[in-house]
Amino acid sequence: MPETRVTNTKLVFGFFVVLYVSISFTLGVDTISANQIIRYNDTIVSPQETFELGFFSPGNSMNYVGIWYKKISYQTVVWVANRNTPLNHTSGELTLTLQGVLSLRDATTGTVLWSSANSSRKSLRNPIAQLLDTGNFIIYEEGDNINQENPIWQSFDYMTDTLLPGMRYGKNLVTRFEWRFRPWKSDHDPATGNYSYGIDTRGYPQVILMDGPKIKFRGGPWNGLRYTGFPNLRPNPIYNYTFVLNQREVYFQFDLINTLVLMRVVVHADASIARLLWDDSKQDWNLFLAPGNDQCDQYAVCGPNGRCNIDKSPVCECLKGFEPKSPDRSNAADSSQGCRRTIPLDCGLGEGFNKYSNLKLPDTQWSWYNQTMNLVECEKMCKSNCSCNAYTNSNISGAGSGCLLWFGDLIDIRTFAENGDTLYIRMPLSELDSIENRNSLSAWKIVRVMGLIAFVVLVILLSICLFYRFNKKQQHQQGTSNNEFENDHEDRSGDDDLELPLFGLSTLLKATNNFSTNNKLGEGGFGPVYKGVLEDRQEIAVKRLSKTSTQGLHEFKNEVISISKLQHRNLVKLLGCCIEGFEKMLIYEYMPNKGLDSFIFDKAQSELLDWSARYLIINGIARGLLYLHQDSRLRIIHRDLKRSNILLDTDMNPKISDFGMARTFGVKQLEANTSRVVGTYGYMAPEYAGDGIFSVKSDVYSFGVMVLEIVCGVKNRGFAYKNHSHNLIGHAWRQHKEGRSLQLVAKCLGESINVAQVLRSIHVGLLCVQRHPEDRPTMTSVILMLGSEGPLPSPKEPGFYVGEYMQDIVQSSSSYGISYNNELSITMLDGR
Repeated sequence: MPETRVTNTKLVFGFFVVLYVSISFTLGVDTISANQIIRYNDTIVSPQETFELGFFSPGNSMNYVGIWYKKISYQTVVWVANRNTPLNHTSGELTLTLQGVLSLRDATTGTVLWSSANSSRKSLRNPIAQLLDTGNFIIYEEGDNINQENPIWQSFDYMTDTLLPGMRYGKNLVTRFEWRFRPWKSDHDPATGNYSYGIDTRGYPQVILMDGPKIKFRGGPWNGLRYTGFPNLRPNPIYNYTFVLNQREVYFQFDLINTLVLMRVVVHADASIARLLWDDSKQDWNLFLAPGNDQCDQYAVCGPNGRCNIDKSPVCECLKGFEPKSPDRSNAADSSQGCRRTIPLDCGLGEGFNKYSNLKLPDTQWSWYNQTMNLVECEKMCKSNCSCNAYTNSNISGAGSGCLLWFGDLIDIRTFAENGDTLYIRMPLSELDSIENRNSLSAWKIVRVMGLIAFVVLVILLSICLFYRFNKKQQHQQGTSNNEFENDHEDRSGDDDLELPLFGLSTLLKATNNFSTNNKLGEGGFGPVYKGVLEDRQEIAVKRLSKTSTQGLHEFKNEVISISKLQHRNLVKLLGCCIEGFEKMLIYEYMPNKGLDSFIFDKAQSELLDWSARYLIINGIARGLLYLHQDSRLRIIHRDLKRSNILLDTDMNPKISDFGMARTFGVKQLEANTSRVVGTYGYMAPEYAGDGIFSVKSDVYSFGVMVLEIVCGVKNRGFAYKNHSHNLIGHAWRQHKEGRSLQLVAKCLGESINVAQVLRSIHVGLLCVQRHPEDRPTMTSVILMLGSEGPLPSPKEPGFYVGEYMQDIVQSSSSYGISYNNELSITMLDGR
């Protein structure tokens, strides 16, 4: 009998313990300890009973672990753990392991459906998971206040469809981790929907709503006060907000001024975004702010260089100085094709900027920014770069500061009634709004025209004098040279008037110490190049035409015509020319660091080019090539792009040089065919070397070869690997296909490389050297791919990837007349 009493007492005691534990889970316990289990109907509640965590079923008979508001009349879920792996029954268990990992498993099968697996993996003294009154569910080690403020793991980093006060969205620029919130598939299905909302860091950071890989809505960049696409976002008595941009991270966050208010931002399944306030009197959520809810909020609805005005019908119009690309479609209220400039820019002094007010700033994917410049410096920076189309302050708070530049088309602009931003758009003289600017630029233009007239008159007088000084033999020789020019059908389109200063022969003799061998920098098919110093101590490089080189005579004429009017920071600047007697010379700015090849292939010099310098060089060459192909006065195909034709200035900025083999294209011309193939073995595209067909894509091929050489530190021609006969291109393609691209990186770069940039550069390089021109990207795409983080297409088989293949072509062409210089540049005459 006593034993029975003891047993009954134990049973009763055990019943009350179980009852206490069960009650404690529903009466305010806010933590989970290691190995503690939360089952169906168990919950934990934040200290002030603001939020509750447990299992819930949103109406589709599936079960999830989530967090919801505790005190409001109906369940409003703000976070879901297993949103894509639901339970179809109630036998789920949520536990915290000794390693500080939350784990949700199916108790019937033992399958783990979800875990916070990226949190700590080593055993902790006493891990704790706690639900805070902010709605944040955190894991930390008990007794460690530092970890409580900077937890091992937190649900705020893995938001679902809701942004709560204190939560942030953006990106860690060091770890590349992104904070984005994504909608439910439907009101009853928490699975990840098609949309995502966050900050795009390509160019100047901007907030965007993505529909898969496409932009659906763009809130624009932060202007110091608000997002440029949210004119109604302003200080208020309910909440304040913060935008942070530094070298480590970029993010947006809002915090409540009155903590008794309940507020959340939600992205819905239909892509609508709403800022909601809880109304106790109505027992419902009230809409406080909802961007992206009219036709003008659709991304790029008016196409490039168009702007949207919701108060007009139709809503789309071209910016001043632009006209519809497709007038018929524009008249039919379809403006998706956008607008183009009425008068193309020529990057001359006769250009200025029109001021536009109350705008949503254009898409900043193709932008550049500096946070310390003022507006005057920003204008100068834009005007000095021929590819810059617009500028503004990046921060409009206070007196305004920072510089934001746009390159290429201006996309997704709209007009607001108030609180919009100011944008300064580059325009030719005739399209400028400011009479003062127009008159000033007109005066400059008059000065230039007068100077040009004086120069032409001077050239004519000099030519007459020289003509009468020559004897008959000289006249005959000169006639022969002129006939060569006339018979050169490739470059007949380029016989424009030139605007180059003339240098006297005596000046150049003095500058080069009578063309001393000590001043000689190098020699090519055209002749030697000398370093010179003018009387004002300006250093120059003098390219002297060889008297015996017909190739050099052709190059001289072509180079003057091709680049006399080109201006770009990544092109070598032509300062002038000298034409006296039989002397024909070109004068360039001097590049103290000489050619790229002198660095990347030299054992000692290569260590001076770390990865960041090489990456800047790759991007600089790409920008220079884009200018030649798209943004210059005429489309120019270089045809001899190679490492020795990339010169480096004092700051190691790359500049494309040697335009003797360049060809100019018309605006609509895509490719050309020649019987005079010129170029350099190892850089020539297959269609050019084999059939004489060249286009912008043949330059892209040469660029791809250089990218691989810069990353790998070895030459494409002469590369040897013991396991195969591929050249560098073929070896790189093989390593990429096998997932071993990092083995290609030059050993001298060590651990200083940015792995993501290196892998992306190799991938882009292989896309550029694909066998078929139509598969290769344009330079616009190349620049976007290098600067983005999105997926890239798989490269197809490259051209000339077997080392002996190009050599066979060269040998089979020997009967057609091939000449080589010391870099194995090739000229194939009448080969077809």
